[in-house]
Parts: sequence; structure tokens; C-alpha cells
Amino acid sequence: MAIRVLIAKPGLDGHDRGAKIVARALRDAGMEIVYTGLHQSPEQIVEAAMQEDVGVIGLSIHSGAHMTLFGKVMDLLDERGVDDVLVFGGGIVPKEDIVALKERGVAEIFTPGTPTTEIIEWVREHAPDRRQP
Repeated sequence: MAIRVLIAKPGLDGHDRGAKIVARALRDAGMEIVYTGLHQSPEQIVEAAMQEDVGVIGLSIHSGAHMTLFGKVMDLLDERGVDDVLVFGGGIVPKEDIVALKERGVAEIFTPGTPTTEIIEWVREHAPDRRQP
């Protein structure tokens, strides 16, 4: 069973090149990708993740609202009892915010310039095993 990854662009950020590059790289590596498109609310992202039964959510942001939007996604996952989904992020995120986001439960943050091979390997290593027993 392939790893299912939802790639999402929360908020009003219209810069989606990085998200599309990551989505394509993960797809080319054999993962199933759900891309939500631009301007998604945290509620829409969590609902899509639940409906699509993904094991991984990748959030991409360049607007500077990462603390608010990533935090809201994590809160909604917690409120809905979704504890078996790995969440990572990407974009322009200051180092001190990366620490804070990890404390909120975001597993990893990839900043601009990270090789896609590194992201692929990280997802493969950390994605939850969703195979049925």
C-alpha cells in the first residue's frame, strides 16, 4: 500500500511552486498525493485529510502565518482524535519558529533549498504504517 500524502496550502498564500514540486517528487517516488490547491482553511485541510485517509499531511506556507495556521491544523487534528497522521511543513520559517512548531506536534519543517530527495526519504522513514493487519 502506497503512502498517502495530502499537500495543502493554508491561508491566503498564493505561492504554490514549492508545494507542487514536493507533491510531484513524492508522487514520482511512488506515493499517492492529494493536492488541495490554494487558499485552504485549516478546517478544510483536516476534513480532506480525514476523507482521503492520508497518513501524512504536508503544509506549505510563505505568508508568515505559519504559527497560526499550522497550529490550528494541529489543534483540529487533536480535537477530532486524529493521532495517526504525520504532519510536516515547508516554507520560509525562522529557526525559532521551527522549534515552537515542533513543540506543537509538527514533525519536521523543510526550508527553501531542501533537496526533494531528502523530503522523500524523510517521509518514507516517518510515515505511519497504514497497512491492515
